[in-house]
Amino acid sequence: MNIRKDISLLPYNTFGIDVKTKFFAEYNSVEELKELLQSDVVKSNPFFHIGGGSNLLFLSNFDGIILHSKINSIEVVEEDMLSVLLRVGSGVNWDKFVAYCVERNYYGIENLSLIPGEVGASAIQNIGAYGMEVKDTIKKVDFIDIETLKPKTFSNKECNYSYRKSIFKEELKGKVVITHVYFLLKKEPVYVLDYAHLKNAVLKNGEINLANVRKTVIEIRESKLPDPNDLGNAGSFFMNPIIPKSHYEELLRSYPAMPHYPVSETAVKVPAGWLIEQCDLKGKQFEKVAIYEKQALVIVNLGGATGEDIATVASLVQMTVKKRFGIDLVPEVNFIEKISPLSDS
Repeated sequence: MNIRKDISLLPYNTFGIDVKTKFFAEYNSVEELKELLQSDVVKSNPFFHIGGGSNLLFLSNFDGIILHSKINSIEVVEEDMLSVLLRVGSGVNWDKFVAYCVERNYYGIENLSLIPGEVGASAIQNIGAYGMEVKDTIKKVDFIDIETLKPKTFSNKECNYSYRKSIFKEELKGKVVITHVYFLLKKEPVYVLDYAHLKNAVLKNGEINLANVRKTVIEIRESKLPDPNDLGNAGSFFMNPIIPKSHYEELLRSYPAMPHYPVSETAVKVPAGWLIEQCDLKGKQFEKVAIYEKQALVIVNLGGATGEDIATVASLVQMTVKKRFGIDLVPEVNFIEKISPLSDS
């Protein structure tokens, strides 16, 4: 176990914010995690658990200890002719895990290709894209209770999954650390291609198979989203708001082309990117920060921006959308203050 001091978090956040943490430690196993949680450094300092840093916005230096999982194992737990159950370490890179599954003809997460981050975070955020949500493949989740240090396992139902939410993001936030996620994937062809003309895009790359679905999703994402190595960003900054159907129908009179996705008989989901674009914010630059010219849902660091700079632009976007549509935009990105006891994989 190696606890380092005064470490730059530049490599650990995709916004490219150059802030420092007082202490930084990585662990390779559940045993090392327990040892860390019992250490004097963790007990006497605020701590925060990060994953790939793709949904974090550091507002300043962190006066505490940052923890990061290096549990990188992928194990076959059960397998038959129709399905396979994989136990995956929280530190596994998400897109590499998707590639691993596609190469082995395991169906169920191919539409989630190229989403940044790590496996532990996928179970917290309930990541989703192109008609798929990771909750539909998660069977159970292993975690450590921070207070008792006891290992626990929650079934999919106990995780309380909903759109971009889970019990780990809500009630258990800051109270547990995820160590492994179990994915139940199919071994026979099952595709989800009815979202946003995805099927037609796949057919342009040839026949419908896992490799072409992954290739197509990657091409679409790369055409819309900037590479964090070129422009610091966290992908989609805001969640797509779910509003009452009555509110949507009222707005529809003024905006007949307003897109939506039914959620229930009384609620619909509206694309946050569309709302932002209607406010003429797409491509707009605010000194070192901008709304990405190809996707209004993305806020980018043009170089040298601070976390506070980005937070200010995000607030402006929220106020503008609220004033025009009466809709509150909720960030997917977690804002990290100078001192925070929270934990997020």
